[in-house]
Amino acid sequence: MAADLMEIDDSLYSRQRYVLGDSAMHQMAQSSVFLSGMGGLGVEIAKNIVLAGVKAVTLHDTKQCETWDLGSNFFIHKEDVVSQRRSHSCPVIHLFMHTSKLNPYVHVDTCSSALDDNTDLSFLRKYQCVILTEARLSLQKRVNEFCHSQQPPIRFIGCDAYGICVRVFCDFGGEFEVSDPTGEEPKEIFIQSITQDSPGVVTCMDNQPHGLQTGQSVVFREVSGMMELNSTARQVSVLSPHSFAIGDTSQLQPYAHGGFFVLVKTPKTYKFETMEQQLCDPQVLTPDFSKPEAPLQIHAAMLALDTFQEQHSRLPNIGCLQDAEALLKLTEEVNATLKSKTPVNTELVRCLSRTARGTLPPLAAAVGGVASQEVLKAITGKFAPLQQWLYLDAIEVVRPLQSLSAEDFFPRGDRYDGLRACIGESMCLELHKLRVFMVGCGAIGCEMLKNFALLGVGLTKSSGEVCITDPDLIEKSNLNRQFLFRPHHIQKPKSTTAAEATHDINPDLQVDAHLNKVCPATENIYSDSFFTSLNLVVTALDNVEARRYVDSRCVSNQRPLLDSGTMGTKGHTEIIVPNLTESYNSHRDPPEEEIPFCTLKSFPSVIEHTIQWARDKFENAFVHKPSMYSSFWQTHSSAEVVLQRMQAGESLEGSFQVIKLLSRRPSQWEQCVTIARLKFEKYFKRKALQLLHSFPLDTRLKDGSLFWQSPKRPPAPIDFDLNDSLILSDVKIPEYKPSEKCIETDETAKKPDQMKMPVSSEEEREAIIQLEQAIATDRGLQMTPLQFEKDDDSNGHLDFVTSASSLRARMYSIEPADRLKTKRIAGKIIPAIATATAAVAGLVRTSHLTKKSIALLTFFALQMSPVPYPHHRTLLLMHRFDIFTMQYSNRSMASFPRNNIYFSIWDCWTIFGHEDFTLSDFMNAVREKYGIEPTMVVHGVKMLYVPVMPGHSKRLKLTMQKLIKPSVDRRYVDLTVSFAPEADGDEDLPGPPVRYYFSPDGETP
Repeated sequence: MAADLMEIDDSLYSRQRYVLGDSAMHQMAQSSVFLSGMGGLGVEIAKNIVLAGVKAVTLHDTKQCETWDLGSNFFIHKEDVVSQRRSHSCPVIHLFMHTSKLNPYVHVDTCSSALDDNTDLSFLRKYQCVILTEARLSLQKRVNEFCHSQQPPIRFIGCDAYGICVRVFCDFGGEFEVSDPTGEEPKEIFIQSITQDSPGVVTCMDNQPHGLQTGQSVVFREVSGMMELNSTARQVSVLSPHSFAIGDTSQLQPYAHGGFFVLVKTPKTYKFETMEQQLCDPQVLTPDFSKPEAPLQIHAAMLALDTFQEQHSRLPNIGCLQDAEALLKLTEEVNATLKSKTPVNTELVRCLSRTARGTLPPLAAAVGGVASQEVLKAITGKFAPLQQWLYLDAIEVVRPLQSLSAEDFFPRGDRYDGLRACIGESMCLELHKLRVFMVGCGAIGCEMLKNFALLGVGLTKSSGEVCITDPDLIEKSNLNRQFLFRPHHIQKPKSTTAAEATHDINPDLQVDAHLNKVCPATENIYSDSFFTSLNLVVTALDNVEARRYVDSRCVSNQRPLLDSGTMGTKGHTEIIVPNLTESYNSHRDPPEEEIPFCTLKSFPSVIEHTIQWARDKFENAFVHKPSMYSSFWQTHSSAEVVLQRMQAGESLEGSFQVIKLLSRRPSQWEQCVTIARLKFEKYFKRKALQLLHSFPLDTRLKDGSLFWQSPKRPPAPIDFDLNDSLILSDVKIPEYKPSEKCIETDETAKKPDQMKMPVSSEEEREAIIQLEQAIATDRGLQMTPLQFEKDDDSNGHLDFVTSASSLRARMYSIEPADRLKTKRIAGKIIPAIATATAAVAGLVRTSHLTKKSIALLTFFALQMSPVPYPHHRTLLLMHRFDIFTMQYSNRSMASFPRNNIYFSIWDCWTIFGHEDFTLSDFMNAVREKYGIEPTMVVHGVKMLYVPVMPGHSKRLKLTMQKLIKPSVDRRYVDLTVSFAPEADGDEDLPGPPVRYYFSPDGETP
């Protein structure tokens, strides 16, 4: 079957489809990739592109694997090394066995033939993309020239990782057209006004930013008055964030009202040169603007390393000063040939010489993720490609280690020799002893665990441990990114399965897997003593609130935290270090805009509104009402007792709604059909008739403007029409009579609570009658709520939301969304792709020291001397734009409530009490110890003392034990204390947490 006709397996690829789109997915399904070099970098690329779903991948390698390959290649096991030595087989055979299981839709084969300067390259013509890793520069240039000369060009990518330095080179042909450089979905922006002028100026409604750039084009729709603009594209000239010019509109009709515009996506052509052409005048990406000279310095050093290998047929020896000087001399010679010269970084060259034989697994993972994304760009023509070189280094990792003896870096014949060549034996031992807690075992979590295994973090023999927790079960859609899982793992716990797979990579690792959430309810498990026993906390979570909670525990217990996340091709990493950086909670994203209640209920203007309305209807009908119904009957013993209490005039909360449900509860399929038919009439016909009755089309506001103007859309009633009318022959539709009820138009109004709505005496009498009838017909008193499950195509949940949303969209003349888009919006799916996950997970461990990312070396840093503040970095990664932005983590700032007193978020004041210690004693102790007058004391959500609250002054004499009521094993609590302002009328000042110990020695009282 042709690939463009193949149906995409949405159960596997759904998250990736939202990143790439179906057109790109089909192109991938027609593309074959050749990948040479199966070291740590090569296997990372192989994993990512197989998970992504290309048509075929050929894995090429001629080398035999050694023991130290176990430290960088997670698909090679110890027994593979032993059996290979006996059979003299090629490692690609072992890799084939593991890689081919990652994706049943990808054909994986192997090749172990020689690939050198004498090889006939014609066999490469059957591939759309060729990637070389671990290849000499002369071979890379030869293969690149061949690929560039083909018609159409074969996309070429060269990747190398030598110790602390990595590079990626891309050549996609002389001219490479990208259909969608950004991948961003164009938004509909509503129009406030358009001037009749030359040029005409468009102003966005409510000062909404348009996000346009001069030279782009937009298309107009639904404009009233200036009708000539509709369905036409106009090039824009940006005037402000909220306005732009569109050329001469003076001859058009005057603008009346309404309308919106959408950005027109236009292809862009990128030009590439061959590697040979690029060597002396490279086009490099600058990821770290604090050292813009670094890419060219690494370029010169790595080209010199290529020359060293050509001259000596080997890499520099570990710790060999003679080799380091030779490499430095070659670097100076190379630098002299560059058109854009920069001073040679002597320290970098010497560190590269010492570490070139080694490997940093997280750095390989990061550049492997980048290279994999470039492969997908090359074969799909989507997203801006890398032009043309990317260089990263991790010199900050090894800089503090230069005082160690050369012997510390020498191989010892085990799996850590590659890592040891970079960081030394002493640091490897420190990694082995680390105790790490990781929350979440999804896509990033799997990548983290793989890197932990390769680094030897938390070994049993060294009393180290990696504790992981995740309450979720594995679903099929996870298999596209979470590479530790296989089809036979579906519906098994993520944490225990990931632990087993990690142990398979490195049997010496100690992994303790839990199935818990980390939240206030599990503080008896993840207590303060648990957190203080850790060296490091890692979050691999997909929601902000969980991150904020874990961050608060880390701040409270002075533990470093590594956070990372992805959305589509975008990613970020952040390191949080006690007493040095801000915490995760120190910065907050703007709150997500909520759709006003009146917009959802009566005035939708975009498809997101109709999808959210349909989702709310699902929740109300199948979750909220059944839950309320079952909860009511669990509280009340029987319908007869409820009837007696209501007949006696007693008011029972929720009884009216429950009885209404009980009386209408269907017991036969025909009744379900009847209810559905009546719901259709209510939602898609009568709702429109009622709105038009309340607000006729010519309704005007007080200022004379039309009520029904953009963004408000007048509804059009939908008549029910079904060819097979026999099914509904008995459904009688009551005659429609318009109501005079008030329709909410205030966008600040909230949805009323139906449980608290007043009930009239007539409604109460009707409810009693309905309950009597329900008892007579023996209606059931239990309902089972249906939780919305977006990934099960057999349950009808998504079909309900899609159909209801589409019908409402049609009623309001909104372009409907297909099932895939509806699933993303209704299910709040975060687009995801394995390439971004791998890059972020690698970067989150490649420094806390390195300026190239953010955090492997929190591990190292914590075991060595304190790290200078400027080396803590935050990374923003945007694969689709080829943006890598490193910036300093914000420094922890001190607060100054008084001239001589200051504190930061990391400070915690302490007060030691005893059994008879009163609230007054506590406040006096704070005043005496810290010199500030407390004005308010809060424990969690409980206000212990607020002077203006009635009766709180009497609490001053109560003991802290009585006020707080701690559990028997509780040693302390953290209290929030506020202080009096310096000037009257100012607000109270918040202080740091005050840790109150219940006994003088801090032990359990």
